[in-house]
Amino acid sequence: MNKKLPPLNALKAFEAAARHLNFTKAAEDLFVTQAAVSHQIKILEDFLGVKLFHRKNRLLELTELGSQYFAEIQPLLEKIAIATEKVKLKTARQILAISTTPSFGMHWLVPRLNDFHQRYPDIEVRLTTMPQDEGLFGKDTDVAIYYGNGNWNNLEAIELVKARIMLLASPEYLKDNPIEKPEDLAGKNLIHVCSSTKWKQMVEHLKLDMDIETGPMFGTTSMGIQAAKHGQGVVVANRMLAQDEIEEGSVVEPLMTNVYDEKAFYVVYPPQMAESTKVKCFVDWITEEIKNSYK
Repeated sequence: MNKKLPPLNALKAFEAAARHLNFTKAAEDLFVTQAAVSHQIKILEDFLGVKLFHRKNRLLELTELGSQYFAEIQPLLEKIAIATEKVKLKTARQILAISTTPSFGMHWLVPRLNDFHQRYPDIEVRLTTMPQDEGLFGKDTDVAIYYGNGNWNNLEAIELVKARIMLLASPEYLKDNPIEKPEDLAGKNLIHVCSSTKWKQMVEHLKLDMDIETGPMFGTTSMGIQAAKHGQGVVVANRMLAQDEIEEGSVVEPLMTNVYDEKAFYVVYPPQMAESTKVKCFVDWITEEIKNSYK
């Protein structure tokens, strides 16, 4: 290659600074100081012989040439990163950082991860639960499971399944508190999940006029399901999250309803990770696994 290339560290600093329009955030991305980023930008500007940024007090703006240069080099740097990852995937164990909601992780993902390990033995999973915020994507997360309506800025979102919400209680609870028709729900101990409107959705579907404001409140669906499993009342839960307890018979559905959750679970990732081999492996696996589980 006869054409002289600029220093890679300077390109990385420029890409991060142009993406954030902030030297401090660029430094956080690169694990260096703000002064180091500024120095690398100066090296690149001297190499090119042009100014890449306008510095106005604390504001940072790309110059016209800087904007053009950023648009050209960002996809090239991403291609280099992906090509490097593909080679490493074939020669070394890869780390896949997954973030999920606590309930989905506990009730669905963790019990099935062994199948993923067997299919992709060279990909090692790092699973965490974190707030559902697209800002979490960065050095610590490759792909995540979100619960919602599928509209998140700057993220690719693939719907996993539309699941029913179900009335669930333990057989022991129902033995002493039979529920054979919708009206039998009156007076029962209603288990609630924080920030959930599923009881409201259920009673509207059943056309019931009853008080749904009383009853114990739990922070996650998984805790609500566990409370129902141990005979503490009736919970309304997404079928995906209660599948194992339903199959083992520790909770049952006293009334069959045909109500679908207003929200769904999605596998999400930043657009720049679309060609990442390890992310594609996980997306392919989880979509196939859920399709087979909920035919």
